[in-house]
Amino acid sequence: MRAGAARGRAVPCPAVDHDDTETLEIVVDPARPSGRTLLADGVEQSYVDVADARYLHFEYVRRIAAAIDLAAPRGAALTALHLGGGALTLPRWLASTRPGSAQRVIERDPGVVELVRRKLPRLPPEVVVALGDAREAVAEEPSGTYDVVVADVYRAARMPPQVAAVEFAAQVARVLRPDGLYLINLTDLPPLAHTRSQVATLRAVFADVCLVADRRMLRGRRYGNVVLAATPTAGRIPVIRLATRVAADPVPGTVLHGATLDAFAAGAHPVTDADLG
Repeated sequence: MRAGAARGRAVPCPAVDHDDTETLEIVVDPARPSGRTLLADGVEQSYVDVADARYLHFEYVRRIAAAIDLAAPRGAALTALHLGGGALTLPRWLASTRPGSAQRVIERDPGVVELVRRKLPRLPPEVVVALGDAREAVAEEPSGTYDVVVADVYRAARMPPQVAAVEFAAQVARVLRPDGLYLINLTDLPPLAHTRSQVATLRAVFADVCLVADRRMLRGRRYGNVVLAATPTAGRIPVIRLATRVAADPVPGTVLHGATLDAFAAGAHPVTDADLG
């Protein structure tokens, strides 16, 4: 999910679905005829270029993709679990850049799954989409299965508490391979209390954690997306190369790791199931 206001320049396609809580639409990007945006109640959720799956419109998605790209040999097939599907932007990108990658997508909203299935290009057979709850799905996965787990799970524009706790992070660590990578998309606003607590939560489980965000967010100047990366093996995150890559993005990002992440998360405490009631 992308943090931000409702989209104002969208050209609707004949694709609108309703459920109990929201209206879902897929609209054409007037600035890019092959671009399609998934909206929920007018708010951007996902963006797909139907002519080029490698095109990533949102900066937070490019940051997640950069972390994946740098953590494994170029072109090598990966096993990936996506928690939260949306328009399946990252599964499409991974299938295009790393053909043969076995991917499983868990999406809770059947309206999203059906709309995307009807209105956007089909996925290769290596990508399996299933309806379900993210936490329950992870608990059912075998240990040591995935190279990458990506969590982009939101309900009513908020991260569900059951995927924000140490206990859930421990389950993700269990299903990752020892050199695997866990990536989370967060939305937050100053003073980034949620992000700080999530850093502490991941650090309670994983050997190595870093944060990628717009420098303006870290200075308390804006609301937006933060990407967290974590791995069971110390030193597995290519921090220097990742920092170089995201700094060169059209929307420059910065990486916090080690001492700078210590300072950012000072005083924050891990979230547990008990805290969430």
